[in-house]
Amino acid sequence: MKRISLLLSAVATCALGASVSAETPAVPRVEARSADFLAVGVVHGDTMSIHVSRPADNAPVRDAAITVVLRGTSHAATAETDGSYSLQTKDLALPGAATVEFQVVEGAAHASLKGTLDVADAGGGEDKNNARQLWWWVLNFAVCFGILWLISRRRKAAQT
Repeated sequence: MKRISLLLSAVATCALGASVSAETPAVPRVEARSADFLAVGVVHGDTMSIHVSRPADNAPVRDAAITVVLRGTSHAATAETDGSYSLQTKDLALPGAATVEFQVVEGAAHASLKGTLDVADAGGGEDKNNARQLWWWVLNFAVCFGILWLISRRRKAAQT
């Protein structure tokens, strides 16, 4: 009986841990590179934080003009004090995959970096499936526990 309770507590801990980790959504991100530049964009709501660096030495590119083409519209990115760039547009909040093109101009160097941004739907449909799956696992373990309990009662009855 102690083994069963230990097994059930371990399974419940694993199921609850998987449920909590699945609730934190991944942050939408795009990465694009060329021979001279690497651009990484991280989206939070309707704002994208863009970090541009050189792949050879990972040095940040601070004095560049960055233009982002998203869903067919060009947007100029603004330079931030920490050396990154930011872009704010409602197009970033739209769900689905979108091609993103970073146009980097630094002095005489011009580069066009292309990547894909995949923004998940904020509807929360996946949470319903996680809750449903958790209850399915609880039901399965309850049935298994009941069967084991009946088997142990039959063995005790057969011994007496």
